[in-house]
Amino acid sequence: MKILVINGPNLNFLGIREKKIYGNEDYDCLLQMIAKKGEETGSVIVVFQSNHEGAIIDRIQDAYFDKTEGIVINPGAFTHYSYAIHDALASVSMPKVEIHISDITAREEFRKISVTRPACDDQIYGKGLEGYLLAIDRVIKLAERI
Repeated sequence: MKILVINGPNLNFLGIREKKIYGNEDYDCLLQMIAKKGEETGSVIVVFQSNHEGAIIDRIQDAYFDKTEGIVINPGAFTHYSYAIHDALASVSMPKVEIHISDITAREEFRKISVTRPACDDQIYGKGLEGYLLAIDRVIKLAERI
């Protein structure tokens, strides 16, 4: 199975930014976890990170053409206001799971709102980096149902 993991703004700063919220593990650790999960599941997992909204939209659209079978997305702050990313996600029919490292329901009021969630099949939050692995498993299960 071919899975695309998309990371939005500031996720490349894991291990640097707000360690009390996002932990001490850096972005390379996350990439290694995802690569290992790909090996364990026999999946090809491509990871894309951008701090730019348009680049994320372009990558979602590219997923339609490159035969991606599922998307795991952490839109970062775009979660709370990017109707453009919502629309891009809604335009592709493969399974999609939104992931957040922290518990967005227990943080600032604006973080409790996800405009991208309705365009996804599921949402996982508050599980740390481990949430990515859960999201990959969920995408695989959703794709098996199709």
